[in-house]
Amino acid sequence: MKSFFSARRAGRAMTVGTLLAAGVLVASIACADEPIVMKLGHTLAPDNHYQLTAQVFAKEVAQRTHGKVKIEIFPQSQLGGEVQMAQALRTGTQELMISAQAPIGNTIKQWQIFDTPYLFSSIDDANRVLQGPVGRKFLDMMPAVNMIGLTWLSVGERNLFTAKKPVGSLGDMKDMKVRVMQSRGYIAGYKALGANPTPLPYNQLFLALSQGLVDGGDTSPEQFIQDKFSDVAKHYYLTHVNYLPVVLAMSKSAWTRLSPDERKAFQAAAAIAAEYDVKEYKHEYDDALATMKKNGTQVTGIDTASWASATERARQSLLSDIPDGQALYQEIKAADKSAVASK
Repeated sequence: MKSFFSARRAGRAMTVGTLLAAGVLVASIACADEPIVMKLGHTLAPDNHYQLTAQVFAKEVAQRTHGKVKIEIFPQSQLGGEVQMAQALRTGTQELMISAQAPIGNTIKQWQIFDTPYLFSSIDDANRVLQGPVGRKFLDMMPAVNMIGLTWLSVGERNLFTAKKPVGSLGDMKDMKVRVMQSRGYIAGYKALGANPTPLPYNQLFLALSQGLVDGGDTSPEQFIQDKFSDVAKHYYLTHVNYLPVVLAMSKSAWTRLSPDERKAFQAAAAIAAEYDVKEYKHEYDDALATMKKNGTQVTGIDTASWASATERARQSLLSDIPDGQALYQEIKAADKSAVASK
């Protein structure tokens, strides 16, 4: 009798153990079926090319990983500004971001070279340079600071706009208060043009223009329209002072958790997203200029030869403070010249 009850107790123990093991197995299978969710943040509006390109990238990643990775997109600084997001990528608390290059310049000093005025000849030439070996060289600087550069997206062309004061020549820039990014290159460039550059948070620019605290600012055409600057600024000038690179970046810690096949999927998705973004930015650029003219904003082309010459001394000063600045500058200019010649 004793052995019978012992056997029953042993049987119950085996049954409980089997059920627990089965439960763990089912839970493991369920977890394995659940997608990896990654957050991608950017600072621009939901109708901007940043958002549209992020959606293309997310769709491609989902398809190429067979649903194993899901990317959730957070526009309009929902995850913080670009400096904050870059830090989150470095610490591994955020997986992905689309960011302008300038906020990363304090982390990767060599990237400050892109802040120098009149670095590229045009949007198309800048994109050709960045999609080639020179662009890859700068992306390869990111792993050292715990980020992975998946690809460059389209550069943004930053042009001068003013609320009231017209600009007919370089002399008209004298003492003009122009809002610029908090970047040594942007400040030095506009000082060299004779202006009084005024670093100011972007979200304060509209009010500053309305109240006459600044005379103008610089931004790309599509942002001029999307952020409604046409309500307070009546002049837009194609000055081509700066071309702002934009990077699709990933946290190094998130990257290392991907399998080799998943990494290939991310790289292929990034390449498709970059191709899409270059075309979409150009479309938004052209549409924005047409909308400005339709809405009464005066769009003026500028002969920038004298403007570029005026910034030469500032450019050389900036290069002297950037690690390998002169050598990197020569590489970029050689690639830019080659891009122009290949047209």
